[in-house]
Parts: sequence; C-alpha cells; structure tokens
Amino acid sequence: MMQGTILVTGAAGFIGFHVCRLLLSRGATVVGIDNMNDYYDPALKEARLSLLQEQSGFSFHRLDIADREAVSRVFKETKPERVIHLAAQAGVRYSLERPDAYVDANLVGFANVLEGCRQTSVGHLVYASSSSVYGANTLRPFSVHHNVDHPVSLYAATKKANELMAHCYSHLFGIPTTGLRFFTVYGSWGRPDMALFKFTQAILSNEPIEVYNNGQMRRDFTYIDDVADGVVRAMEHIASANPDWTSEAPDPASSNAAYKLYNIGNTEPVDLMAMIGLLEQALGREAVKIWKPLQPGDVIETWANVDDLVQDIGYRPYTPLKQGIEAFVAWYRDYYRI
Repeated sequence: MMQGTILVTGAAGFIGFHVCRLLLSRGATVVGIDNMNDYYDPALKEARLSLLQEQSGFSFHRLDIADREAVSRVFKETKPERVIHLAAQAGVRYSLERPDAYVDANLVGFANVLEGCRQTSVGHLVYASSSSVYGANTLRPFSVHHNVDHPVSLYAATKKANELMAHCYSHLFGIPTTGLRFFTVYGSWGRPDMALFKFTQAILSNEPIEVYNNGQMRRDFTYIDDVADGVVRAMEHIASANPDWTSEAPDPASSNAAYKLYNIGNTEPVDLMAMIGLLEQALGREAVKIWKPLQPGDVIETWANVDDLVQDIGYRPYTPLKQGIEAFVAWYRDYYRI
C-alpha cells in the first residue's frame, strides 16, 4: 500500500492513464488532472477516464494546468505527497502550426505545477521530458550526460526548458525533481497522432500510409507498460544531490541540488520499415506506402542509453517490439470492434 496522495497531471492522457492504473493497482490514492482537450479524439480520453473513475482511490479535476488559480487550489486542497507531471501539449509537427499551445501548456503550465509543489512542500516531483531534447546531437546512443542545447523543434525546446525550470526549483527551494526522457512510447490506449496508431487505422481502412524520409528512420520504440513501470519506480526513488558534481565539469544529468534526469527507452532502435513489417504481420495486411521527405523538426534516429536508470533504479524496459505491436493491434481491434 502506497502512503500519501499522488497527484498525476495529464491523467486521461496515454501515459497518464497507464500510470494512474498502475498506482491504483498498488493501493495508492490518486488525484488526476486533465483538461480533456481536442488535440486528438476526446472520446478516447473520456473512455480512459471512465475506467479510472471506476476504481476506488481515484478522484479527478477537469482543468487546464495553464490556469494558475485552479492548479493552486487543487494543490492546496489535496496536499499531495508526490506529483507525477505528464500533462503537456505533445507532438513535434504540431508545434510548427500552434506554438502558442506549447507555450501555454508546457511553459506556463509547468511553472504552475512547480509553484504548486513549492507552496505545498511536495516530497518529489517526477515530470515528463522527451527524447526530442537531443535535437541536433549525433553522438549515439543518447545519454543524459550529453549536452542538449540544440533542439530542432519548439516542442523539444519547451521540454529542455522544463528541465531547466525544475533545476531552479530544486536549487532554490529544495524540491527533489526527476525528469524522464521518454523514447517513442507506444501500446494500448495510445495516441492517434502517433505513427503506429495512424498506420494501423489506415491499413485497416485500406488507405495508404505516409512514410517519412523514404523510410530511412530509426526509433527506440518503448512499450507503454515498461514506461508506466519506470515512472512509478522513479517516483519511489527520490532524487538527491550528486556529491561528486562540480561546476568545473558540470554533469547535465545531476546537480549539487536534488535533481536528476533519466532516459526511458528500449535501448534497441528499430528501422521504421521493420516496424511497418511487424505491423503488417500482426494485421495480416500489406500497407500501401506513400514516400515522403523528412519533416521539419524530425530527427532520423533515436537511441536511448539507460545505464543511469539501471544503476540507480534497477530497471530497464524490456518488451520486444513484435510483442508490443501484437498487443496494440489486439487492443485496437477490440476497442474499435474490428
């Protein structure tokens, strides 16, 4: 039985839903926040939320984290012991169309969450960063000890900014913070704007799929159950200061404050065409492909080094892509009754 209240923002989102379910299965008291926006089909978010509300120990606040007064009120009323901040405006390509949405949710919203943590003396803040922060980096695999000062999308820039903001609050106010850089999360109850979901939908509808960079891309696909488990384990491992940290040779992944960063990835980048092949096998259909150039803000390859996650938390994501895709397809067919 987990002690204290855990506040989860983005509770009806893809990762937030799975994290809440895992916490509730372990007896936690969970307070969820979500604005249920229409970036993708709100019906999917409502369906996730309905499942959470069926479980004891879960309460929900429908609000926007950019609303300072509303966020402050929830913190003061619920006095969470720990916070898992997963609410954000997601998507690299959409950030080219609506930069304002990323400023509101990812910068203003995160500042409001940090203030809530400060005002109520939260014991540990775990928040979602992203593999996109590696941007123009070419050194592989991506390590949290690498410098990440060259993002190639506004979405990535807001996630890098979140890491910097968290460090300030750890340094100034002693709030332990842990940032998690997620690598291409997929699985049941997933996001319709992501490749696996879009490809499945198109193939089953006998429509072509758009393959960017002519298929010459690699992604470190990470199954949702592995991610949710990693988030909860990170929450239980409270960030602490690195006694070996020095300003002469600063380590980007830690600090002399209670601040830490981790990658959560499967550590096995897969060719996009191999992923499509596994999906075709699971669906029993071949995709009609439209070849497209690399999109602005996209990177050709992601590959996570998770050595710190293994060393500090004793955990490594493990689900093979074939198994994960088959599980997603089974969920998709069941949910949409295909």
